[in-house]
Amino acid sequence: MTGASISRWTMSYFAAALFFLLGGEALFAAGFGFPVLPIEAPETLVVVHIFAIGWLGLLFCGALLQFVPVLVSKPLHAPDLALHALLLLIAGLLCLVCGFVHLAGYFDGGLVLLPVGGMFLAAGFGFVVYMVGGTLLSARPIGLPARFVATGLVALTATAILGVSFALDLSGVIEASFLDQLLVNGLSLHAFLGLIGWMSVSAFGVSYRMLAMFLLAPEIDRRTTSAAWLFLTVAVLAVIVAIPVAAYGLDATAGVHAAIAIAIIAACLFAYDVVNIYRQRKRRSLELNTQMSAVAVGALMLAIGLFLFLSLSGTLASQIGALVYLIAFGWLTVLGLGQLYKIVAFITWLEYYGPVLGRKPVPRIQDLINERRASSWFYLYAGCVAASVLALLLEMPLLFRLAALIQLIAVAALVIELARTRKLSYVAIAPAADGENLQHPPLFLPTPIKRK
Repeated sequence: MTGASISRWTMSYFAAALFFLLGGEALFAAGFGFPVLPIEAPETLVVVHIFAIGWLGLLFCGALLQFVPVLVSKPLHAPDLALHALLLLIAGLLCLVCGFVHLAGYFDGGLVLLPVGGMFLAAGFGFVVYMVGGTLLSARPIGLPARFVATGLVALTATAILGVSFALDLSGVIEASFLDQLLVNGLSLHAFLGLIGWMSVSAFGVSYRMLAMFLLAPEIDRRTTSAAWLFLTVAVLAVIVAIPVAAYGLDATAGVHAAIAIAIIAACLFAYDVVNIYRQRKRRSLELNTQMSAVAVGALMLAIGLFLFLSLSGTLASQIGALVYLIAFGWLTVLGLGQLYKIVAFITWLEYYGPVLGRKPVPRIQDLINERRASSWFYLYAGCVAASVLALLLEMPLLFRLAALIQLIAVAALVIELARTRKLSYVAIAPAADGENLQHPPLFLPTPIKRK
């Protein structure tokens, strides 16, 4: 595979992301935050940012550092910054969470941690943008999948700037009327740029390449793909233009609604392309990760249908939590967990068997995993997401907490499966290479560099 080098800290990003996913699910099961408490409660902000930054943010950063070089067939730009970015993101999230806990009244003296956390997060995401953006610039002109990632980086930058602005306003470090107005009118902009502009757009771009590769389908620059990228870019730019409008106290709702409408068209084009990729595949049997990709795209279509239903029924404002949950956990998390299952096996295979490729017999990547064991946990998780959305729509917090508890168990089981993959539990140990025994790759730290 062209460009299939290993980003040294990718597994550390994934391990940290899974830790925060487990922690967030535990908080949901314990009734901390929404839906037991109001959606605007500080406790809810704690859980939201644990999932948005700790789980999805770190997951997407790790995946981009690994697979953007594959998209453009160029080495990662400034790879030494990956560890710095990871440490800044974790430190920033912890500071931010402590600041929200202070707002909830659990302890005093932590409000200053909000802007500190915001600055750390901005710096960490800035490093990621610099690494990924530099890689894209080195490969100009870039193909369609990479253009989605470039658009996502623009949205990530705007998301981080808005987050810092909110943190400064909530902490009172800077008193300015435009920050007050931005906090009141800009939350929907922040959510759109994060969930749709950065994560979903980047997921579209990477999925086009990864699905074609895993399914052995032809990689074609379709008109529908070009149109989807163009629509999403316009949607992201429309929301960015709405930021100063919101800062000056004007209503930015029209801009957000227009961006959502454009993004829905792009999402439908993406789903159409995915169906064609599945139809044109040469690999007839679907591996577990591609099955989960199909489930995730189905959840995305359900989210669009739910949005339209809630909008037409006039209940969107009261049921926005269920919609966001379906996007975050039905679309992004199912896709992320499914691809993570394959990515971890792929990276482990490269680390362990790469040194003897062409000189010794090696197993297939698929031999490093046990799909039969993992599939039940994946489908249990997906079923619990559906139950959670239904519980939110019916306003049944106890049912939601029960579903979250089962989701926690399913995620924990999948983490064990990933650990077994890293430990090569399902394959025989490869033969020695040139008289030197091969070592198991570390669980989540990079393989030590051997110095001569």
